[in-house]
Amino acid sequence: MTAQTSLPSEAPLTRRKRAVVVGASSGIGAALVRRLAAEDFVVAALSRSPEPLQALANELNTGGQTRAIPYAQDVTKLEEIPAMLQRLVTELGGVDVFIYCAGVMPKVDINEFDLEKDQHMLSVNLAGAVAWLGQVGALFQKQHSGHLVGISSVAGDRGRVLNPAYNASKAGLDTYLEALRNRLSRHGVHVLTVRPGFVDTQILANAPRSFGVISPQQCADGVWKAIKSGKQVVYVPWWWRWLMLAVRNVPSFIFRRLSF
Repeated sequence: MTAQTSLPSEAPLTRRKRAVVVGASSGIGAALVRRLAAEDFVVAALSRSPEPLQALANELNTGGQTRAIPYAQDVTKLEEIPAMLQRLVTELGGVDVFIYCAGVMPKVDINEFDLEKDQHMLSVNLAGAVAWLGQVGALFQKQHSGHLVGISSVAGDRGRVLNPAYNASKAGLDTYLEALRNRLSRHGVHVLTVRPGFVDTQILANAPRSFGVISPQQCADGVWKAIKSGKQVVYVPWWWRWLMLAVRNVPSFIFRRLSF
């Protein structure tokens, strides 16, 4: 399941920081792998698509140093996750930062109810996240350290008429991350919820409208800054915090009439 896992014998992994990014083949995930590699992490990059992961590893593994290692894993195959995590711990020598970035948002029309689309979003965006974050949370609790990060969305702040299952998957992820934060903070573990606005990724193609679009690299830079500063919840860009505060306070009888 791995296109490349061997590490050069001279690489002092025990002296380097180690990260895992799930959903790393493109967009924000790939940008996070690049950002962490630039910070001298060795990064396990996971996705169900091995080809773009290998291309990313080839891009980063220059000068005789391993910075990214590709692993193929489908987050909907929940039964594989415990063994995969153990494999990562063994091959990396431990984990310091874990980021769950896998996410899907198919196009859903305003009058469409599609069980297959809804189930897929819930499986990838929420069930896969809970499975991975829970397993890594248990590991970090035992080692009394670690940064646990979930890439959510401003879409989770309120239920919109468009794509209810996507909104629900991100709202569920927000609540799960908050619960993990409350549980793990007493064990020295940092849990970060990231709520991006519009980012120039494949998901943006299915958004009915967009504004203030940022690049995946800008989003990754914001995530890294939040990890370093120990923030609990961060909106990327920052001004989404105030916009969503206004949205959350729109009365329900008005909000339900809106078309976004």
